[in-house]
Amino acid sequence: MTAEPVIDTQHSPTASEVPAAPPTVRASLSPSRAADFKTCPLLYRFRSIDRLPERPTVEQVRGTLVHAVLERLFDLPAAARTPESAGDLVAPQWDRLVTEQPELATLFAEGDTAGVEGFLRSASALLEGYFTVEDPRRLEPAEREALISAVVDDELLIRGYLDRLDVAPDGALRVVDYKTGGAPREAFEARALFQLKFYALVLWRTRGVVPRVLRLLYLKDAEVCDYSPDADELLRFERTVVALWQAIEQATARQDFRPRPSRLCDWCSHQALCPSFGGTPPPFPVAGPADPLTDARSRPAAPGADE
Repeated sequence: MTAEPVIDTQHSPTASEVPAAPPTVRASLSPSRAADFKTCPLLYRFRSIDRLPERPTVEQVRGTLVHAVLERLFDLPAAARTPESAGDLVAPQWDRLVTEQPELATLFAEGDTAGVEGFLRSASALLEGYFTVEDPRRLEPAEREALISAVVDDELLIRGYLDRLDVAPDGALRVVDYKTGGAPREAFEARALFQLKFYALVLWRTRGVVPRVLRLLYLKDAEVCDYSPDADELLRFERTVVALWQAIEQATARQDFRPRPSRLCDWCSHQALCPSFGGTPPPFPVAGPADPLTDARSRPAAPGADE
């Protein structure tokens, strides 16, 4: 399989900044949408093809807020990256998020000051968990909230947003992902590692370096999960990703996305449309002009949305 870099940037690019995909590229895939299909093909359809709206949950928005604070924390001088400074960032970052996405304010009833204050305190508590497992005064991340992407198998663009990338003096890479939920059981941890392997594959293909460590920081439980991939494993993973996209293409051609019931159904926003719960999916959308750079919603999932 061949691969070439497409973009690797510190900030979220505007439409004018994103270079055109190579002419051979026919589609793109992010780790979130790939995980959707693995979890439930019908969920993938609802999110990526029907593009049904989903009202964010308090847990998801709390994750977004905590990610925003941790990103801004590293804008401060190293000595100022303290728990107190992080706590001081919570309210301003919440105000910024609500200004940019006014719908977030609807999470709380109008005038529910106590609810908002409790929400902000819960975010601050997660940040305390972060300082239990890391000392940001000793870190200088190379990249934060960075979009990375590569082309694999000549036709598939894979891309995603890193929470943080650390580069050691010897060039070794460490991919860090913040999780605001509790440390999961094995099956759920496998989903989180799937996401990090996705990033590792992109970095390997664009930089020629296999990340030394893939690190999951579980802030709620103050736990760290480290995993070290190797080139052979990433090569197998690349084949898995390509095969997964081929399965998505086949399902799309047949308009056949079947539900796969599991315990995760309890958190699904689309039960009313799912046959497993007596619902009927909407008519399959009429295909419009193909956009090889779009694999899901019009904007990337917010950090923390998949906690």
